[in-house]
Amino acid sequence: MAGPAPPAAEELPGPAARRFYSRMEASCLELALEGERLCKAGDFKAGVAFFEAAVQVGTEDLKTLSAIYSQLGNAYFYLKEYGRALQFHRHDLLLARTIGDRMGEAKASGNLGNTLKVLGRFDEAVVCCQRHLDIAQEQGDKVGEARALYNIGNVYHAKGKQLCWNSAQDPGHLPPEVRETLCRASEFYERNLCLVKELGDRAAQGRAYGNLGNTHYLLGNFTEATSFHKERLAIAKEFGDKAAERRAYSNLGNAHVFLGCFDVAAEYYKKTLQLSRQLRDQAVEAQACYSLGNTYTLLRDYERAAEFHLRHLLIAQELADRVGEGRACWSLGNTYVSMGSPEQALTFAKKHLQISQEIGDRNGELTARMNVTQLQMALGPLSSPAATEKPDLAGYEAQGARPKRTQRLNMEAWDLLRLPPERGIPRAPSSDEEYFFDLLSKFQSSRMDDQRCPLEEGQTEATEATGAATLKERVAQPSVTASPQTEEFFDLIASSQSRRLDDQRASVGSLPGLRITHNNVGHLRGDGDPQEPGDEFFNMLIKYQSSRIDDQRCPPPDVLPRGPTMPDEDFFSLIQRVQAKRMDEQRVALTGSQGQQEAGEPPQPPQQSQPGAS
Repeated sequence: MAGPAPPAAEELPGPAARRFYSRMEASCLELALEGERLCKAGDFKAGVAFFEAAVQVGTEDLKTLSAIYSQLGNAYFYLKEYGRALQFHRHDLLLARTIGDRMGEAKASGNLGNTLKVLGRFDEAVVCCQRHLDIAQEQGDKVGEARALYNIGNVYHAKGKQLCWNSAQDPGHLPPEVRETLCRASEFYERNLCLVKELGDRAAQGRAYGNLGNTHYLLGNFTEATSFHKERLAIAKEFGDKAAERRAYSNLGNAHVFLGCFDVAAEYYKKTLQLSRQLRDQAVEAQACYSLGNTYTLLRDYERAAEFHLRHLLIAQELADRVGEGRACWSLGNTYVSMGSPEQALTFAKKHLQISQEIGDRNGELTARMNVTQLQMALGPLSSPAATEKPDLAGYEAQGARPKRTQRLNMEAWDLLRLPPERGIPRAPSSDEEYFFDLLSKFQSSRMDDQRCPLEEGQTEATEATGAATLKERVAQPSVTASPQTEEFFDLIASSQSRRLDDQRASVGSLPGLRITHNNVGHLRGDGDPQEPGDEFFNMLIKYQSSRIDDQRCPPPDVLPRGPTMPDEDFFSLIQRVQAKRMDEQRVALTGSQGQQEAGEPPQPPQQSQPGAS
């Protein structure tokens, strides 16, 4: 959608050339405004096309171009094209610093920090977010300061989770480096909470409480985590935010599992399930079923556990989540062993083996082979061809998902049915990891709403917006004296000097979409006053005033997710690791066996959760 070539326009008489460039400016702005409208509606792909067209038409106004760069970077961020997002946020930063726009520089630095965090470049992200904080404090911008504090907390939180993942540590059993990083996250969240309380921003308080709860959960402070999540729940109800309410219930369930209060956890998971159905989110519904199945396993109510695992299996099949389907089959195999139904256990163990082979899950395949072998040895002459048939899920559904009991085994056969826990799941976009921290890190991006703030709240499981202005706001912002020098932002990051963003000369003439004219040459050279846009420019802004959005980042489209059907907080796998030698407490003893627990005796809570044991 490029306009006529500049040389042809330069051949026009003076008044005609001005009219020509005025039409180009209007065309560029119209395209950018349409791109912004589409992003607001959730169509980021189409929005990017219009923004790119606006850049191709070009503009001589540096503030307009800076705003387009910022919105284009944010649109690419939501499309998960982080390299392109990084590129345009760097262009935005360079222009903001060239025209001496300190607030624009702060917001561009914040956007860069958010993008670098998602890319796992945490040290660079801290530099950018710290620059955002410094400028906000310098300008007396309390709202920007609060956002910067929140974003820095997010960076340390994400870094701490990645360190946990690399070291495969359980909550509360952290190396000093990981604990220090998470404590830093908690420190910045506390500062953010104090400031948003001062500002009276209840929505921001809810996000701070949620993230503090998540941080203390990772630190192993489960009692403190429940307190923060209850505050988060209260604010979510206050705003009628069903999605945030559902996340709070899920987080409360996770924390109570580690406190040993399995019955309380089950009640929270039931509320999670109810809300997920209200929201018509099948993936989250499956996750809640998975959590409930595991919780009832801990409560030794195996029939109810089987019901929820079967529901999880059906949804995983419907959503084509093969990894989730394999996990459901594995869980059902263990559940039926605990119920003394080896034939049905063998059916699901074979199905688990088949799925593991199909998706290339080597660890899952080895575990499934061992389970199948042990079950076949235990069954012996009881084994029948029917045991190898595909599970009749429709039959279970018609019967209310109540599993049928089969013939009990003798003690010699029973000893062979200690099925080993699955060691791991391959890292796939829709998989869950065996270890809690693998899951929490791997799928953080798909669960941003759970621990972060959505922009319509004003951090979602996402990074809070840096408070970037809309096109109208960015264009209309007054500029201060141009900085004498600029430097390439990439060189700044390499130096890792948070305060070394001093200006140096840099050539911005090669930036995409920039037309060098007499109106902006003074800014580019640093020796002239800015040329104010004409009346036609502001008339165009007024025309589109009604379509302005509050933030440059737009909420993603409201579509049903088709992600993994296992929750990120796979607490059952983690508890199995903690209780690796205590599997007997999660099984059912045979009637008449000696030295076993009674079938109705509750299991022991995890070792680290004695204060809340029931």
